[in-house]
Amino acid sequence: MTKNLHYVYLIISKNAQSVKSYVGYTINLKKRITLHNKGKGAKSTRGRHWKLVFKKKFKNKSMAMKYEYFLKKNKKLRKQMKEIYVF
Repeated sequence: MTKNLHYVYLIISKNAQSVKSYVGYTINLKKRITLHNKGKGAKSTRGRHWKLVFKKKFKNKSMAMKYEYFLKKNKKLRKQMKEIYVF
């Protein structure tokens, strides 16, 4: 039996007006990014093309959820990451 890895990820999307970021949690990263890009992800991510710029693996859900909360609330860190990874 294999244990699922838990991922916290940051995706960004750039258009003529702005650069947006989104932080999420999943156990299937590839599928989740595909869903975001098909407009079936979180409501705030619909209608944009997203690029994965950061991911971090965790062995348990609890630690992943704590890190997701930290990253979502840390606007300064997210802004720095957006500036580094803007494409």
